[in-house]
Amino acid sequence: MGIACSSAQAEQSLATDTNTDTDTANTDAANTTNSGASSLQEITVTARRLELFGTASTASEGVVDDQELQLTPDFRPGQLLETVPGLIATTHSGAGKEIQYLMRGYNLDHGTDLETYLDGMPINQPTHAHGQGSTVLNFMFPVLTGQITYTKGPYYADVGDFGAVGSVKINYRDTIPDQASASVGTLGYQRLFSAGSEPLSNGSLLGAVEVQHYDGPFLTPDDSRKENAVLRYSEGDAHNGYSVSAMVYHNIWTATNVVDLRALTEGIVPNAFGTLNPTDGGRAWRASLAFNIHETLGDGQLKGNSFFIDNQLHLWNDFTYYLVNPTTGDQEDQFENRRVFGGRVDYALPVSLGTINSEISVGVLTRDDNVHVGRLPSEDRVPLPVSDDPASFSNDDMVYLFAGAAWVQATTHWTSNFRSVLGFREDYQHGTDIDYLAALHESAAAPYTNGGTVQQALPQPKGSLIYTATDYLEFYLSAGRGFHSADLRGVNQDTSVDLGLPHTPLLAKQEGQEVGMRAAPQQNLAFTFALYNLWQQSETVFDPDVGEDSAGPPSRRYGVEINVTYQITRWLELYGSLSANHSRFTQPFDDGTGHLGEYIANAPAQTGSLALYLTNLGPWSGGLEYRYLGGYPLSSGPCVNSTAVSDFPGVATSCANAPTAQGQVNAAGFGEVNLDVHYAFSAGWSASLGIYNLFNTRAYAMEFWGVDRLQNELGIAAYDDGRAGIQDHPLEPINARFTISKRF
Repeated sequence: MGIACSSAQAEQSLATDTNTDTDTANTDAANTTNSGASSLQEITVTARRLELFGTASTASEGVVDDQELQLTPDFRPGQLLETVPGLIATTHSGAGKEIQYLMRGYNLDHGTDLETYLDGMPINQPTHAHGQGSTVLNFMFPVLTGQITYTKGPYYADVGDFGAVGSVKINYRDTIPDQASASVGTLGYQRLFSAGSEPLSNGSLLGAVEVQHYDGPFLTPDDSRKENAVLRYSEGDAHNGYSVSAMVYHNIWTATNVVDLRALTEGIVPNAFGTLNPTDGGRAWRASLAFNIHETLGDGQLKGNSFFIDNQLHLWNDFTYYLVNPTTGDQEDQFENRRVFGGRVDYALPVSLGTINSEISVGVLTRDDNVHVGRLPSEDRVPLPVSDDPASFSNDDMVYLFAGAAWVQATTHWTSNFRSVLGFREDYQHGTDIDYLAALHESAAAPYTNGGTVQQALPQPKGSLIYTATDYLEFYLSAGRGFHSADLRGVNQDTSVDLGLPHTPLLAKQEGQEVGMRAAPQQNLAFTFALYNLWQQSETVFDPDVGEDSAGPPSRRYGVEINVTYQITRWLELYGSLSANHSRFTQPFDDGTGHLGEYIANAPAQTGSLALYLTNLGPWSGGLEYRYLGGYPLSSGPCVNSTAVSDFPGVATSCANAPTAQGQVNAAGFGEVNLDVHYAFSAGWSASLGIYNLFNTRAYAMEFWGVDRLQNELGIAAYDDGRAGIQDHPLEPINARFTISKRF
């Protein structure tokens, strides 16, 4: 969860109650405020959570209301997803790069196992240059977000690829008051924003545009320059209507990536905000067009959408410094040029059989990705010949991916107290990879190719049983199967040449079970409890040596999640969330650093948040938030002699003389407090002040464990195969942003 600590809080507050789904209480309160009265407006977050009684199929699904979103930080747009209970958003690079997500004992990296939709468009990108299922939300306008719905676990027939751990659907609003704002802040932050909507024909035309610059606290400034725009036309109401949305986003930045701790302790970089390669950075472009429609058809409701996405990306990263190429260094250009076409149709129909009432839902989707994707050597962002590095360092592929799915789900009310939700889903994916560097790869010492064609279908049964003890007490029992797809390049490597690797499935199964409870013992208090278990056929493993994901061994997780909402007064609300998780591989895993064990790197043992929301106490509103990422393992286990010899051949004869740590390596996590204060003046003027990392906590936003080599370690025979070390990215220090806004 989050609080209102946003530089854009002013325009967010001005957007309250503009969504067509906003409830009557909010609308009445807004009208009262607009008339100049100073009466208090009730917080309606608790009320929206109470609406889930009688409709939810698990304790782990929910809705984030428009008003709660207005009180949530958007220090970076992707942090809006922290409104999903138990989800933490952090970063390990510059302002332009996508955020890293963690939830339920999963390092979701940049979005793997978190299915995300925005205005009907799928955001996850399979076979991505940097991470499988990458979710980039830097183009999102938090102020336009009217509602977020989320699920957790593989229990929902309409949730597919990357959604077995969690899914998020973000809906843009149809209208917004005309407004403009200017923001300035510490660490080189500036932003200009304008948005508004006007009646047009039988509907409404909405537009928003922003330009933003941010340096950050780094010795080499991020110099992030973002331009972003959206134009949206909509007609209709909640039952019949449509929308057409066009979006354009561009960003250029320099990035301070993770830095090996040795570089800090040896004084190679002066402090945690330094860099070992000041030319790392990125360039991103995204344009899209989406069409959404919803219509009453017979006795049922039809929803459909289609979309086109053009996505271009270059990421210049240097993860291993001088391990691969001792002359020019190991910088790489991770690039992709992607075109995505697709669509989806859902139809829900109520059906009665005597006194038994049901709703039957059916749906289909298709998606086609054409992507030129690769990883090539560079120095200071200038391309280098692929022959300068080992064959495995470089990739250059043209990938064609097709995904199709169909599902059916029946929600049946057997009695007034008991209902079931039973579903079945079938997914099919087909992919072809043309390896432009096949000759190079096949001539390597261990020959392979990314090229080839693979296809797979996966049936997925799902179900939940729900018992309603009272109007405000429900119990849930759920089980189901889901999946995430694997990077096609890695799948073909396993099938085209015998590398001694386990076969990587294109669609890796995930199976889960959950017991949960949802309760509201009094009108101003609501909480949920869930005990879950998840098994995964192939854990997605992040390799810090190359900055990419790969398919790993099976894994299992179990844990508990508790969420509490307490409306203290009409204008003050308390929210708390805590998730405790146990995560392990089901077999020992060699992480490539001489360590062997069952720990899953970057899988947090706990995540949590605690927030106070203040709404319309006279002209004041704001929030106070504590967000927490617990400790997590970095290595898969302690050093093992046989593994050390294998990972450092010719150097190590045991762990005693291997260039790695002896025992288990762990990270501490962090806790951070954010504060926001917003004040509404007369005549539509308002101001806000957001203070992030209020107590200037010195910690690492993310840590990794891998093998690299610093420049001063060249020529030392013991380090010819590199040294295992901790790579850190700091939590940004205390900083502030001030915004002045005008509503017209």
